Amino acid sequence: MTSVLIALDEPRASAIGSDLERDGIRVIGILPPAELTVSLLSESDAVILPATRSALTSELVEACDRSGVRIITLGTGDSRLLSRYGLPEALPEDADAWLIADALSDEVPVTAPPETPASRRVIAVWGAQGAPGRSTVAIQLAVEMMRSGRSCALVDADTVAPSLALLLGLGDDAPGIAAACRRAELGGLDAAELGRLATRVETSAGSLEVLGGLNRPSRWPELAAGRLRTTLQVCREWADVTIVDVSAAFDADEEITDDLAGPRRNAATTTVLREADVVVAVTAADPLSVSRFLRDHAELRRLIGPTARVAVVANQVRPGPLGIDARGQIRGALERFAGITDVSFLPLDQRAADAALLHARPMADITPRSALVAAIRRLAETLEPVRTTGSKVTAGSRRGSSPVARWLRPARGARAASPLGSDREWAS
Repeated sequence: MTSVLIALDEPRASAIGSDLERDGIRVIGILPPAELTVSLLSESDAVILPATRSALTSELVEACDRSGVRIITLGTGDSRLLSRYGLPEALPEDADAWLIADALSDEVPVTAPPETPASRRVIAVWGAQGAPGRSTVAIQLAVEMMRSGRSCALVDADTVAPSLALLLGLGDDAPGIAAACRRAELGGLDAAELGRLATRVETSAGSLEVLGGLNRPSRWPELAAGRLRTTLQVCREWADVTIVDVSAAFDADEEITDDLAGPRRNAATTTVLREADVVVAVTAADPLSVSRFLRDHAELRRLIGPTARVAVVANQVRPGPLGIDARGQIRGALERFAGITDVSFLPLDQRAADAALLHARPMADITPRSALVAAIRRLAETLEPVRTTGSKVTAGSRRGSSPVARWLRPARGARAASPLGSDREWAS
């Protein structure tokens, strides 16, 4: 027998409770929405509550996910709020009991097993030389990753031009990643210490923990490979998802020196790329950037191995430098010269980018309806691990929250007449 907890105002709550019990549904409690707490969910299979921001909190939704408790909402509500939590549309406020019973009779979700630190992930955001938008993509990805209820940390491991603190309006005097690496070398770094060293940034999706970068690029020796590797291991215990912004260069030419044991400036980038579960490889959508990306992509694959997951992203897509079919030109070049058939495209939205810079806030907070924000949200969904067992998502319960691969159209091959240039120009 299905057990349900009703968190609605009277007299509507008691009326629904009586009708549901006549339909064979056990009502274990009736209370006002303001009195609903996480501790009351342990014995219920579902909870009925109004589709309002005051009732639907991230803490409540996360607790329901952990316990396998269905959420049935009533009222017109805020469709964006329901979409944020992956909930289906709310039932009408005056819905008959049989409609609610039908919603409750759908398959009861299976509780997912607790997520262990080993299943938590590190995502590296890398791009070739130039300004393809690595830091902007990293910030927006972190915000969108939190919308699924996961904790997220943003780390600036760029030893050439660290910029996350500036883009988020943070001071450059915070301890950040350098202090974390020092603690790691001394053996005193744990999740609690990382939380103390990080700066918390409040966003529209929740609290984002940020480990700022170096306030002077000359301090790059502090991000030695061993220190950073240990820090990333602790990050897996600290946050569900850790997104790391790195610099472009990872070549080993600097090792041709007499001091083979000395620090390497590119060691931070190399370490992060090797430790990451997913590498988001960003290129700007213009001929020069794509040409640089193609040259460096081969080295990236050599560094991390052919089986490592790389999500290729074309940023700042617009018709200007590539003609009308910019996406087709980029697809054709990436497939022809690097065998890349899965590409995500992020449109250029200069107005949203300028607003984010002006306010030193994530774009999702300033321009939530931006096409760029929507595209990065779709990209974040493609980076979610596919769950084959223990899924909380079932028919009629959390529509759309199951991670699905949404890579845009497959590559369509090369075009004979291409404004990107000849084969020799791309391959050179």
